[in-house]
Amino acid sequence: MANKVGWIGLGRMGEAMVKLLTKAGHGVDVWNRTRSKAEPLAEYGATIVDHKLDLAACEVVFTMVSTTDDLKEVLFAPGGLVTGKTLPKMVVDSSSISQEGSAEVRTALEKLGVAYLCAPVSGNAKVAKAGKLLVVASGPRQLYELAEPYLQAMSRKTMWVGEGELARVWKIAHNTMFGVVIQNLCEITVMAEKAGIPRHLFLESINDSVLGSMYTRYKTPVLTNLTFDQVTFTPKLLLKDMDLGMAAAKAHGVSMPAAAATRESVARMVGRGYDHIDFAALLLETARDAGLDLRSENKTISDGLEY
Repeated sequence: MANKVGWIGLGRMGEAMVKLLTKAGHGVDVWNRTRSKAEPLAEYGATIVDHKLDLAACEVVFTMVSTTDDLKEVLFAPGGLVTGKTLPKMVVDSSSISQEGSAEVRTALEKLGVAYLCAPVSGNAKVAKAGKLLVVASGPRQLYELAEPYLQAMSRKTMWVGEGELARVWKIAHNTMFGVVIQNLCEITVMAEKAGIPRHLFLESINDSVLGSMYTRYKTPVLTNLTFDQVTFTPKLLLKDMDLGMAAAKAHGVSMPAAAATRESVARMVGRGYDHIDFAALLLETARDAGLDLRSENKTISDGLEY
């Protein structure tokens, strides 16, 4: 068996990524706030631990949580990963957090002698299960090279973009585009359908055009059949990332009018209570604004992520 690593955080992404690590032969010790969510991973070879401190002896510990505050809590709050006598050599964080928050975490860890690598990803849980994530990392190059075998086990490609928190900038830019693309895709889909083009045919044509992408393809079944209960990412989480994008744009003196308009559209969804539904439900709001009542087309369509 390859080297053992630790893992904190088993949301939709974390579970899929841990399975890929175990499939590649790595031993993984796992902690999650709700232990019952971690227990199914035991059948894949992971070891479930009771306390975050139980992971401190691992050379490398991955974290995948929701916010900067969550990351600080699992690391530094009482009983946190780095609050004991034994410390891991490196923390690799794949959460979507701000550049400033990440820098604070880096400073605190390095004061303790713990190395820190940012490694956010592109893709949702289904993309992860298919082994098609992209991992973009930043921090000292030698740390990236040490972590690279684990990152490669969880992805189709890994990249190092530079020192410090540059991977956070990349992730913020990525998720800002994520929002703008779904906004525009919903707008043009509604326009085409209202004009008379069946939704599934229009989306298929976009996927097969120069504008098609893995993203437009894997959202096509959801948009066609209105299966927004199959949650990959919620409007609330998208709003958080759009706000990070707007803040980064302000900090760097960059005007982003398309992102600003999208941010307001997503905020409206959140205000209307779209909490536990996929963000692609934006299609419904766009259609209502156009006076169009959508129905599922009940089509069997590939999302391009078979695994």
